Amino acid sequence: MNARQFFNRVAQLRKFQKEYFATRSKDALRQSIALEKEIDTEIERVQALLKDKPIKQPNIFTNG
Repeated sequence: MNARQFFNRVAQLRKFQKEYFATRSKDALRQSIALEKEIDTEIERVQALLKDKPIKQPNIFTNG
């Protein structure tokens, strides 16, 4: 999943969460739970990829 897809899924999740809290709809709850699982899985996937990569921090004392 790329950044745009992730953003779209989170936006969709928030829509269903808001709908659920406004209506207490079982369908909105089911959709929210499914999207939460999908997003959590993606976060875990990216965290695993980043785990072994050092974080590159810019050197504020040079121009590059």
